[in-house]
This record gives sequence, structure tokens and C-alpha cells, in this order.
Amino acid sequence: MTQPGVLQDRPHLWAFIVGCVAVTAGVVMHLPMFWMGRFNHFHLADMPMDGGMLWGMALIVGGIAVAAYGLLPRAATQQVDETALLQVSAPEDAPLVAAHWRLMVVLTVALVIDVMKPASLGFVLPGMRAEYVVTKATVAWLPFAALSGTVVGSVVWGWLADVYGRRASILLSAVMFVGTAICGSMPDFWWNVGMCFLMGAAAGGMLPVTYALLAETMPSKERGWVLVLVGGLGAVGGYLAASGCAAWLEPVYSWRILWFLNLPTGLLLILLNAFIPESPKYLAARGRIAEAVRTLRGFGCEVHAEPKAPLPVGAGGNAHLTHELAGRTWALSIAAVAWGLINFGLLLWMPIHLVEKGYGMAVSSRLLSASALIAIPTVFVAAFLYSRWSSKGALLGSIVVTALGLVGVMLLELAPAGTMSPVWPIALLIVGINAIIAMLLPYAAERYPLAVRGRATGWIAACTKGGGLVAQLLSLLALVPGLFMAALAILVPVGLSLALVWRFGAETRGRDLRDFED
Repeated sequence: MTQPGVLQDRPHLWAFIVGCVAVTAGVVMHLPMFWMGRFNHFHLADMPMDGGMLWGMALIVGGIAVAAYGLLPRAATQQVDETALLQVSAPEDAPLVAAHWRLMVVLTVALVIDVMKPASLGFVLPGMRAEYVVTKATVAWLPFAALSGTVVGSVVWGWLADVYGRRASILLSAVMFVGTAICGSMPDFWWNVGMCFLMGAAAGGMLPVTYALLAETMPSKERGWVLVLVGGLGAVGGYLAASGCAAWLEPVYSWRILWFLNLPTGLLLILLNAFIPESPKYLAARGRIAEAVRTLRGFGCEVHAEPKAPLPVGAGGNAHLTHELAGRTWALSIAAVAWGLINFGLLLWMPIHLVEKGYGMAVSSRLLSASALIAIPTVFVAAFLYSRWSSKGALLGSIVVTALGLVGVMLLELAPAGTMSPVWPIALLIVGINAIIAMLLPYAAERYPLAVRGRATGWIAACTKGGGLVAQLLSLLALVPGLFMAALAILVPVGLSLALVWRFGAETRGRDLRDFED
């Protein structure tokens, strides 16, 4: 599908182009510093920054600001509810056409690029610690800054997506990816920490926006499995891309090359936006009806005008709707926080505790690595159950599996050493949390109305990282609890989220998104 007039709704397109050129030039000005270190394996710690690098940093900061200005949309003369003017003909039965498949491929690649940024952290930490000669406690501030950035980015980008558009938010993330490539030449550790926060903000912001865009462009009948599969493949692909680049390039160019990869991958993401349409629902809601119609027809949809249907008034009125909205937000937020506590806390603490229980470090590491392979088939199973059985039931099932894994961890801690295999508790946790993260954001993107979809999905994404921040803070303060107490503490929000999703969750499988415009 050809995008008519790429960014034609942006009256300051020239500013976006100038900003991108400035950011790219600023990064290129840092390359001589990096290449100077080729004779000592790119060891740049404590080297002074020259004038070119300082000017390059100024260009990057100014370029991001100018590019962001260029992404501001033309002021809408009239805000229109899309249900007043547009009706997609039989969305439940609409087939997937070439434009849908192209968008799925492009957004999968975009998510791979997005996920590989924070995934690279695990591969740069050892080399960074050795070069800067810092302690484990000090280097732990790097992932903490990245997680903090993802929390902030998820909230801010969600708001930007609702106000300025889905495509504009994705483009802003791409520009910031390019700018953060200068981490590869930073001679000071704390400069890396600051830039890592910005990288986390861009990465955390793009993820929920992508889900919102997918939810608003896919036919209702196919939406569920597309959301889960694209998100899952993007997450797995991002980790594989990060690990593959680390194995291929890091031995030759040191850990710094993983940061410089932000330059080509960020530019690739900007170019890919030529194949990413703006959400037709967002366009229609802003009164840009002609653009919305062209986009929908590009997806093979028939569009016709219809009078605005009166909004149904429930027995409880607005108070009832507010209660339902608050309930679903609490349900998904608590599930997201629990996921973060397990993924960024319990599973990272587990190898040390298993060693203390008498298992060798090699055995513990192999066990977690082998269990992680379950993540790939879990994505496909989750996509099938979510789209072909029940979206609500599949999410509830994943929470139950996670709870069983936590109970297994508690029993493992209570059992005498060597009398209980750790395989099944860890396997249940891996399956449960991978299924939760595969379905949680897609479910949020489907379950909230258009006006707040970006913000709501961004908030849920922020909560997944918020749980990780709590876990990382415990590690920084040397307050990591034992496995039994950690699992017991996490079991509380997991059980609460199960009850709340059961009460406030709704079935979204095959339903038109307009059914949730409450």
C-alpha cells in the first residue's frame, strides 16, 4: 500500500528532515573518537572529549527538538467521533490483504529494533564494568536508568500518540534511537547512564504505540492473533538480534559497537515509516475524513457514512462506566507490576539462590536458559488461545500458570536440598510470564476507547517496568529477599490481578473496537 503524501499532515515537514540530518551529523561527529581507540580494543575511558564531540552533542539535542517540532500535526479544525461518519463494512469478516501483511512485517521489524535496545544492556555491562573499573553496585545504575526511562517513555509516548498521532510517536522514538548511538564513544560512565535513560524512554514509548496502531488497523476477526504474534515475535527477535550482534561484533569492536548500532537501526526505522499508515480511527476522530477513507480503502475496506448512533445509557450512568474503567485499569496494572517483579526480579535472583540450595552455577544457568526456549512456542500457543478460544480466558489462564509457578518456588525453598527438582516451578514461571506479556498489552489496546487508547496502553506498559524498578532498587540496596518470601510477596498481586481480571475483564475476541467506546 502506498502512503499518499507521507507526513503530509505535518505542516513543518522540513523541520523533521532538518532535525534528522542534525541528529545523524551529531552522531557521525563522535565516530572519530571511537575509531581512535582501535589500537587498544576501543578503550576510551577517561579520554577527554574534543570540540567536535561537544558540538555533536549540541546538534543531537537541538536536532531532536527540531524533529519533534516537525512532527506536530496540523491543527484540526474539528474533532469528530469516527462512529459519526465512518463504518467499516463487516470488519469481523474482512480478509487480510497484502497491506495488512506488509504492516505486520514492518511493525515486527520495528519491534525487533525497539526491543534489542534495552536487550543489549546485558551484553554491554561486563565490558563496561571492566573498562570503567566500577563496582557491581555502580554498574547496576545503568539498567536502573534504562528501566526508569521505559517507565517515563511509556507514559509520555502514550499521551503523544493520543494527541499527535501513532506514526509521529514512532518516528520520534526512531530519531532518539539515532541520537543515543553516541553512548558508543562516551569516555565517562555517567554519561552512558544519562543516555541510557533517554534510550529507555524511546524504547518504552514505542511499544504501546505499536500495539494501539495494530489494534486500529487489523480486522476484528484477525486482530487478536496478530497483536499477540507480532508483539511476541518482536520481543523474541529483539533479544536474538541483540545476542547475535553481541556474539558477532563485540569481540572485534568491544561493547561500544552495540550502542553505535542505534545509528543504522534508528535510520532504518525512520525509512520504514514510509510503509506505516496513520491509524484511520485516529484520523477520523480528528476530522481528517478523506485521509481516513483513503487509508481504509488501501486495506481493502468498504467505507460509507452513517448517522451518529446515540450513546447507550446504562443503569448506573457515568458513575457505572467510571467504576468499570477504574476496575479494568487496576486489574491490568497490578498484573503488569507482578510480571515486572518476576521478570526483572525473581528470575534474576534465582540462580544465586539455587546455588545456595546446592545446585551448581552451571546447572542453574543451563536450567534458566533451557526454560527460556519455552518462550518461543509459548508465543504461538498464546496467540492461538487468545484469538481462537477467549482473550479474557487466555489471560486468566496465564495468570493461573504464573501463580502455580510461584507456589512451586515456595515449595522448592521449603524442601530439603536435592529432594525436589526446580525444573517444573521455573518452567511454569517462564510459560506464565511469557504468556502474560504476550497478551497483556494487546488486551489493553483492545479494551480501552480510542481517545485514551495510547495513554492507557502506555500506562500498562509502564507498570510492567515499574515492577522491574522495584526489583532493581531492592538489588541496589542489597535488600533482596529469600526465594520463599519473594515468591510469597509476588503471589499477593498475582492473586489480586486474577480476581480483578475475572471481575472487570471483558471478552474482546472478534469484537469491533467501537463496542468498547465507553
